[in-house]
Amino acid sequence: MTSTSWAAFQSAEPDFAATVQARFGLYRHHVLATLRKDGSPRVTGLEVDFRFGELWLGMMPNSRKALDLRRDPRFAVQANPGPDETMADADVRVSGRAVEVSDPDVLARFIEEAKPPEPFHLFRTELTEVVRTALDGEELIVQAWRPGRPLRTLRRGNDDSPPYATG
Repeated sequence: MTSTSWAAFQSAEPDFAATVQARFGLYRHHVLATLRKDGSPRVTGLEVDFRFGELWLGMMPNSRKALDLRRDPRFAVQANPGPDETMADADVRVSGRAVEVSDPDVLARFIEEAKPPEPFHLFRTELTEVVRTALDGEELIVQAWRPGRPLRTLRRGNDDSPPYATG
């Protein structure tokens, strides 16, 4: 599956990328899904960071989620759904591969600017899919983007008619 950087996503779909980043910015903590050794999902909380044209995942040393990503880099991170069930701020999810950063210059630059608690693991994300799900009245709207493809929007009303796509 093709993957790309956050900067490339921003370049391809600047408005959608801004919407997604703003949604993550509403709350500090989000939900990360990784894969355990046996292939079952592990869901844990974490903070995300948008910096230097990248989406970063930072975590405590030797945490289960960090060890999961070292073994299998596939992940999904969902923006905190918020305090109620209204989906007023929409649902946003980013999926892809997490690449651990070991370059001392990159780590030093990140530490200087972000000031994370140390020690820590730092992963740069390579996106394979970005999805936003929202309600507009009684209509469900799903926007999905994948590298090399245009943003696709799927709309579905509350009746039995089939969903229709745009984009």
